[in-house]
Amino acid sequence: MAGRIRDEDVALVRERARIDEVVREYVTLKSAGGGSLKGLCPFHDERSPSFHVTPSRGMWYCFGCGEGGDVINFVQKVDHLSFAETIEKLADKAGVQLRYVEGGAAINKQQGVRTRLVEAHKLAAAFYVEQLVTPAAQVGREFLTSRGFDASTAEHFGVGYAPQSWDALTSHLRGKGFTDEELLAGGLVSQGNRGVYDRFRGRLVWPIRDLGGEVIGFGARKLTDDDDGPKYLNTPETPLYKKSQVLYGIDLSRKEISKNQQAVIVEGYTDVMACHLAGVTTAVATCGTSFGADHIKVLRRLLMDDDQMKGQVVFTFDGDAAGQKAAMRAFSEDQKFVSQTFVAVESSGLDPCDLRLQRGDSAVRDLVENRVPLFEFAIKSTIAAYDLNSAEGRIAALRDAAPIVSKIRDSALRPEYTRRLAGWLGLDVTEVSKAVGGGALAAPTGGSSNSRAPRSGDPALVVEREALKCALQHPAVVSQWYASVETPAFTHPSAVRVHEAIVAAGGPQVDKDGLAWMDAVLEACPDDDVRSLVRELAVDPLPAMDGHDSRYAIGVIARLLEIDAGRRVDDLMGRLQRAENTSEQEQLGQELQALQQYRRTLLNEAVGQS
Repeated sequence: MAGRIRDEDVALVRERARIDEVVREYVTLKSAGGGSLKGLCPFHDERSPSFHVTPSRGMWYCFGCGEGGDVINFVQKVDHLSFAETIEKLADKAGVQLRYVEGGAAINKQQGVRTRLVEAHKLAAAFYVEQLVTPAAQVGREFLTSRGFDASTAEHFGVGYAPQSWDALTSHLRGKGFTDEELLAGGLVSQGNRGVYDRFRGRLVWPIRDLGGEVIGFGARKLTDDDDGPKYLNTPETPLYKKSQVLYGIDLSRKEISKNQQAVIVEGYTDVMACHLAGVTTAVATCGTSFGADHIKVLRRLLMDDDQMKGQVVFTFDGDAAGQKAAMRAFSEDQKFVSQTFVAVESSGLDPCDLRLQRGDSAVRDLVENRVPLFEFAIKSTIAAYDLNSAEGRIAALRDAAPIVSKIRDSALRPEYTRRLAGWLGLDVTEVSKAVGGGALAAPTGGSSNSRAPRSGDPALVVEREALKCALQHPAVVSQWYASVETPAFTHPSAVRVHEAIVAAGGPQVDKDGLAWMDAVLEACPDDDVRSLVRELAVDPLPAMDGHDSRYAIGVIARLLEIDAGRRVDDLMGRLQRAENTSEQEQLGQELQALQQYRRTLLNEAVGQS
């Protein structure tokens, strides 16, 4: 067929297009040993990386879904391209000049639809940039200046200007050989009664690029009051542009997101620009839609968002009601990440662009640095609507906030936020646990799902497990310290049950050791599940200790007590904020001061001993 790419050129593209470099545009890869790389598969959802790339062989394979092939197969599948379009895309990146059988020079080739649309967008982006320096674009340049952006910044981000004309871009692209049908398919023009006309007119224009850096759409902001269109106008859905999947700035942020294991989600194009100029180079924004599941898939692959490597996703929202609503939408999507998710809200309601204008680059960096966990933000935003000084208000707030806590799927986090909610409301933790549902802090009624000791990477749960091991394996060493440990120090249901068995057996004592001690604890266990867990903890190795070196065990118990003291500090601070009179405030302040001193002592002991 006319325009077929020569076989030797296809072979040259396959040779020069390094598979690891191409795949890294879509997936963060880390060493898997033996010259292999691994990452999260872009073709199916997974929590642990099973997608492997072997650069020496130019091959990739996913052990999860069974897909595999070479660099050409990968690009075809990930970008949904034809074979010819894939070769053309890879050739452009690899610097290979393609030749076509019976087609003569490359300009005469029969390009695929996607390749044609990409080329049209590339030319449109260049056209808009050229227009930004014209006299007619003065209003656009003034807007950029008012937002703190100079000419070099506009050039870096590819910002341009769409002339106030019905067919300036249309005529330009027609002159480059594009048909009206192609321009309509790409969303560059709109259909009118008398033919097609430019979609963007009299507006600042931002190019929206994919992970590989190709322009696939535009976002345009109106500049004058007589423009009766929306404030922002985006490219419609096209074969290139899927708004639920694209993120503005992802081409500039991709490497930094992978390197820093952090993605910052902002709300607008100028916010992305402000963040990058301020040093927050992991910032991206959605384009005309709310943050959703498809955006998560893109970021998970870049963050290497698996069970072993946890990055951070930071949402920035305006401090108004709309911003809080957006945060709650993000909360509903959050648990599709393994990464820790945070919210950064400026107290006076400034977005990153305005914040940079008014307070400088450091204020933008501080905004991200002072982020709070999304769960905490969602819960506090909910209870803020109620009068917590009245019993009725606290109960109403509990009813509204408890479902949020119950939706936390991480079994290690749910009990902790149950405790925090109790502190923020000034209510009994047991009652809050019941409202959350399922008794998050109560001992389970049985069943294998709750019978294992906590093995989460959460530091608090690691400490709980180690403390129980110390109490069972070295009761004489920890006897004095363990006497201060109370049940609320444990958050995992299985840890609570083991601790209660230890206490029921009389607690660790200087004269208790060996089989007699184990027999006493096992006899105090309420069922076989707890007995099985006690046996596991009794044989799980601890760092070597002898009679002259008990530092590790004492350090672990001190750390357990310090973590529990930290929770109680949070509870007291919540009560202090709601105190109704000076006398109560003074009393709570004294208790808080004493508890904070106690916590510092424990921390020094934990750090010095462990």
